[in-house]
Amino acid sequence: MEYILDVHTHTIVSGHAYSTMQEVVEQAAKKGLELVAITDHAPTMPGSAHMFYFSNLSVIPHFINGVEVLKGIEANIINYDGDIDVDTTILEQLDIVIASLHPPCIEFGDIEQNTNAIIGAMKNPYVKVIGHPDDGRFPLDYDRVVKAAKEHEVLLEVNNSSMNPKGFRKGTENIKTMLQKCMEENVSVILSSDAHVSYDVGKFDSAIKLIDEINFPKELIVNTSVEKLKRYLKG
Repeated sequence: MEYILDVHTHTIVSGHAYSTMQEVVEQAAKKGLELVAITDHAPTMPGSAHMFYFSNLSVIPHFINGVEVLKGIEANIINYDGDIDVDTTILEQLDIVIASLHPPCIEFGDIEQNTNAIIGAMKNPYVKVIGHPDDGRFPLDYDRVVKAAKEHEVLLEVNNSSMNPKGFRKGTENIKTMLQKCMEENVSVILSSDAHVSYDVGKFDSAIKLIDEINFPKELIVNTSVEKLKRYLKG
């Protein structure tokens, strides 16, 4: 398998996903992944867990069924300054933090507001991935976003779920624009399933089709190496 890790997955803890952590990890092992991150939604998302859940993730084994398991969170960006809904005391306990714009947690802004929110989140030293930056409901200035990702050493996500024709983001064209800018600036990206059911863990089919279509450099995709990913997480 060329792409051996998936850092954006959800369990029943997120409130609108349908599999347990054990089921997510079992599917990761079945599909030959070396690493999977559990990144349930932070508490501002309706239906998600109390912060106590995230503070207790250390009880989860580091390896399960031969798969390295990262304990993470998908934090919500809650204002146009880029603040997120997770305290530093929790962030410092986690292996990986994704920051995303979600409509239940912040109102749709204009392109300048949304871009400022994303860049503000990148300035948080614990944020290592920007989730679904393709969402057309939150238009972005991709020139600024890509340059900021390079400056702050944050990975931009190519979200496979966003390209699902049955989905609500319809992100293919925005992802293509972002990837073109990433090629120009030599900025790395990460493919993610954003799985809300275990069967989708490690599912990158639409993302792979797109990166092949535009000849996106494989060396700028971190999913090929656990060590490549960890260079960002340690930054």
